[in-house]
Amino acid sequence: MLKLIKNGEIYSPNSLGKKDLLIVDEKIGFIQDSIDISNSFVDIEVIDATGKLVVPGFIDSHVHIIGGGGEGSYKTRTPELQLTDATLAGVTTLVGVIGTDGTTRTMPDIIAKARALDEEGITCFVHTGSYQVPIRTLTGQIEDDLILIDKIIGVGEVAISDHRSSQPTVDEIAKIASAARVGGMLSGKAGIVNVHLGDGKQTLTLLEEVVEKTELPITVFHPTHINRNPYLFEAGIAFAKKGGYVDFTTSSIPKFLKEGEVKCSKGLRMMLEQNVPIDQITFTSDGQASLPDFDDKGELVGLKIGKVNTLYKEVRDAILEENVNIEDALRVVTENPAKILKLKQKGRIEEGRDADLVLLNKETFEIDTVLSRGKTMVKAGQAIVKGTFEV
Repeated sequence: MLKLIKNGEIYSPNSLGKKDLLIVDEKIGFIQDSIDISNSFVDIEVIDATGKLVVPGFIDSHVHIIGGGGEGSYKTRTPELQLTDATLAGVTTLVGVIGTDGTTRTMPDIIAKARALDEEGITCFVHTGSYQVPIRTLTGQIEDDLILIDKIIGVGEVAISDHRSSQPTVDEIAKIASAARVGGMLSGKAGIVNVHLGDGKQTLTLLEEVVEKTELPITVFHPTHINRNPYLFEAGIAFAKKGGYVDFTTSSIPKFLKEGEVKCSKGLRMMLEQNVPIDQITFTSDGQASLPDFDDKGELVGLKIGKVNTLYKEVRDAILEENVNIEDALRVVTENPAKILKLKQKGRIEEGRDADLVLLNKETFEIDTVLSRGKTMVKAGQAIVKGTFEV
């Protein structure tokens, strides 16, 4: 019920210096310079964080929690996420999405998986829909999904600029965004539209036209895979300078990087050098997605699987290899997604918020300990809580 983290250097993600932190059940109870428990009449577990950084649990807001893929027929359907795929990566909050396959991957399935992950100890929400337009919702309407289903916080991932998309029009995207915004307003949720960006030369044009032709704000969209290629990356910089959000995908393979995909850690530095505000940038892993390699004719020639553990690897590389300051690097997987998605209990280390915490080795920045809602999930780099069907 009570845990005391002592002698850690806290990044909230802004630096708070050396502090003690008392966890009361699932919440952060107190943060003080020093907390003395010598006269306590109850048992308190003490976690010595000497030589460690204490940071918020990571938020991965684009994960195929029930699997994805299928572009190479049935045998290429990727497996669902396991609990330790997230916890060993420092991820304590997820947003599940359905991708290319909106037929055999369904909303009841993804909501059930989100609830299962909650029961196993982490926090999980979902977006309604998939690549396809019209959106395949749970209740029949986007607004109803957002207002009536607690786990649904947005729409997506809706595909544009991709040969696998439904080739939606400006009007169709505008109606989706309008429904998401109204549903979000009425439910107190983000009502964000998570947009998959393919290799198409249109890049973000469709979203920009919606903003130009309607009263909808640019912030209703959360476009992802912005680092997919150099011309999309440049379009993303322009989009962000207009006030939009941009999301980098951390899962990749050497072939994609060789062909021009922008490595996330490097891309973060480049965007900051271009004066893109840090609070408009996020990282997500695209975990459990297929990473399909298509030839010039659109034929599948290769396939890999996205991994949640790439999320923090790119944050770490941004700090150690690209000299991005710790606070900014952490924001893209903590405070920023929490604000964009209106997850008010997540993303920061503050009294009263959920006790989602990661302890990092101060010298190597390796993950040592992970707590989710006050429960220790990872200790000394090893999972001490496993999913129901994990060996």
